[in-house]
Amino acid sequence: MTTIKPRINHVPREEWTDDTREVFAFWGEPNAWEEGSKTNIMNVMGNHPDLGKAYNIWGKHLLMGNTLSSRILEIIILRVAVKANSAYEWHNHVGYGMNAGLSLEEIAAIRDYPEGGQWDPIEKAILDAVEELTTAGNLTDQTWDLLAGHFNTKQMMDLVFTIGHYVMTSWALSAFGVEIEGGADPIGFDLKTKSGRTPGKTYKPGEKEDWVDTRGY
Repeated sequence: MTTIKPRINHVPREEWTDDTREVFAFWGEPNAWEEGSKTNIMNVMGNHPDLGKAYNIWGKHLLMGNTLSSRILEIIILRVAVKANSAYEWHNHVGYGMNAGLSLEEIAAIRDYPEGGQWDPIEKAILDAVEELTTAGNLTDQTWDLLAGHFNTKQMMDLVFTIGHYVMTSWALSAFGVEIEGGADPIGFDLKTKSGRTPGKTYKPGEKEDWVDTRGY
């Protein structure tokens, strides 16, 4: 696992304002208002509360309110993580993907696309959409027409914005030097953890009462 050097530090506690705390507490982490977030990206975004608050609202729609199924969403995010070389997004979304029903074999096939994997035509088109948008900045008519024949307008809009959002987030994580949380057991692109354990399911904010504990922070 590549060592990352932080370029933007966490906000010193003595500089926390109510706006900073609002960034920390947005996702419902217990005691985040009083103690700060356990999530490194939130601690970095707290340096720019206006941006952090807008980013959280936008990101919550794409992560929690997306009109695409959880399985499709995680296929997109995992493939973007590979394309953008985002160890942070990969680590977090392997567990989310497993919770959405993806097997480790399917996650490996997402990593290795177009090699391997038994994808149905829509899932293949989703993976092609990530390739096309991240390399050419547009979708081919063939990919658009295939997807638009299956998804409604809201879903098509969410699909394109989801790809763009996670590319943008991956860029920010890398450029700011945001590290995987120190208490976590990092999952590499080889799907091996630092400790050697097999990756397991993790849960999105509020999905289970103990969702924070499953993240290994």
